Amino acid sequence: MTKIVNGSSLQPRSGERPGKIVLLLHGYGSNGADLISLAPHWQHALPDTLFLAPNAPQRCGMGAGYQWWPLAAFDKRALAAGAASAAPVIDRFIDRKLDQYGLTERDLAIVGFSQGTMMALHIGLRRERQVAAIVGYSGMLTGTADLSGETRIRPPVLLIHGSADPIVPVSALQTAEAALKRLGVAVTTHISSGLGHSVDPIGLKLGGEFVTRAFAETGLPA
Repeated sequence: MTKIVNGSSLQPRSGERPGKIVLLLHGYGSNGADLISLAPHWQHALPDTLFLAPNAPQRCGMGAGYQWWPLAAFDKRALAAGAASAAPVIDRFIDRKLDQYGLTERDLAIVGFSQGTMMALHIGLRRERQVAAIVGYSGMLTGTADLSGETRIRPPVLLIHGSADPIVPVSALQTAEAALKRLGVAVTTHISSGLGHSVDPIGLKLGGEFVTRAFAETGLPA
């Protein structure tokens, strides 16, 4: 895996130096420009927040998008191995950005969609210090067999899924919720009736409110 050096971003609406960071991790075959579209909907409530939506470092085998790892197999072991292989490059990106702006994990929320949700959960539950929040759209939890031994932190998690998702079945949300609760993670879920593999206005609103609330609970202004 190579260094993440590109992607899309949205600077703080306040015009001030970032006091928070929301990291947006796109899905398989997509790119940062796609997921940065969430940021304008959340910017008003998070005026001092920098939104970062990097491109995954690998070109996707299908189309012109990117992938965090090749989705050649969908069994539990392959998905866990894929997420683990992609994690170091994202962790290094996080470390660089937190250091660049003089922030800590308390100032960071990680948001993912689909394969990006797999990465958000994998990384956000395994950092040495606890992030403010994790939001996962239309994804799943990988590496559950290793979580009990590898998880040292318990950040709040919001999982949102469409009931009619043809790519990642909604049962993935229920499986992830159960596993996270067993670990003692405070997990909130929402299922959007009739929604496919996408984000609807309700999910968008809930995600923004969740991140805003999590940042407020750190005791620092968002």
